[in-house]
Amino acid sequence: MNPTYEDVLKAQSQRGDEIRKTPLTYSPIFSQLTGSEVYLKSEFQQKTGSFKIRGAYFKIKSLTEEEKKKGVITASAGNHAQGVAFASSLEKISCTIVMPKNASPAKVSATRGYGATVVLEGSNYDESWIKAKEIAKKTGANIIHAFDDPHVIAAQGVIGLEILEDLPDVDEIYVPIGGGGLAAGILLAVKTKNPKIKVIGVQSKSFPAMKNSLESGELKSVGGGITIADGISVKKPGQITFSIIKDLIDDIVLVDDADIVKTMFLLMERGKMVVEPAGAVGLAYLLAAKPSPGKKVVPILGGGNVDMYLLGQIVAKGLTQMGRLVKIFILLPDKPGALKELVDEIASLSVNIVEVVHDRLSSDIPAGSAGVTLSLETEGQKHADNLTEHLKKKNINFKILT
Repeated sequence: MNPTYEDVLKAQSQRGDEIRKTPLTYSPIFSQLTGSEVYLKSEFQQKTGSFKIRGAYFKIKSLTEEEKKKGVITASAGNHAQGVAFASSLEKISCTIVMPKNASPAKVSATRGYGATVVLEGSNYDESWIKAKEIAKKTGANIIHAFDDPHVIAAQGVIGLEILEDLPDVDEIYVPIGGGGLAAGILLAVKTKNPKIKVIGVQSKSFPAMKNSLESGELKSVGGGITIADGISVKKPGQITFSIIKDLIDDIVLVDDADIVKTMFLLMERGKMVVEPAGAVGLAYLLAAKPSPGKKVVPILGGGNVDMYLLGQIVAKGLTQMGRLVKIFILLPDKPGALKELVDEIASLSVNIVEVVHDRLSSDIPAGSAGVTLSLETEGQKHADNLTEHLKKKNINFKILT
């Protein structure tokens, strides 16, 4: 049975003190970069670090006392897992979470920290979901689906009501889509209140399952590639979510990892916000495509649970993409003063040297020579281009590595 607008209102009324109304904040910098009036819906500031606690909490609260005695089980790449684990701890019921083996270690640790039993099985959500159903059949535990459940969808829809409360004249809302629970809920809320507001779903190019399903008119699975946006890496969307989205959504668009990385970097540096890859896809599309000049747009920043090792890579790759970190290789004569002459030329352009690797011994370095790899910090792409032009004019033979 599909949820209704009344179910969204019920979820809102039963939110209690445990679920926050997250901020909707105007962003001058992202408005400037996209040409739109950008208001950021900061679901990464929600308890457990993502919007997923909303659906998990409402679903678990709706269980009968008899059902609660049997405990709950779910499959999740991380954020839904933490939401279910936290909600279960509030209700003092047992909880088992099946997570993919490649799930973020930080998310696995956080899920266990809320008292859940974690089972690592499968390489993606869909394979973990199969295992969760097997365990539920044996134990009788109640399955809390990550997206294809009426209570979960209704509670995610409260985000749409919050956006309309804070920005009634919003033109467009950009929603991350994996299985479709967030998008389906927001569509129910927003389109009922104001059908003229556009709702655009955003998926990873590696997992366009919902987009492919809409285009074919029936549920479709995708093989799935590799993406850093693990939170929306869903091979097959939900039946309930599909039935809602196909009738109400205005469009589904795609972004690639390069756009996501750049957006996460800009959110950290310019917005002082740490947002995970799946949570940044809406803003990533706005920055890459600039589709709505002059319009009031709301990208939903769905979560902020980022593995710290990934965060380091995002910073390095973000700097590289923007031309602010350049790595070059130069073969120098192995004689006193050669490296100093090179460093002086680089310093003359106010380029900062971050790292120097000096290599005489590798087999591909000719005798009498030294290979020097330099990591250089510049102000931006124009500054980096000036550097390469300067080195060419000085007849310095170099190879750009990044």
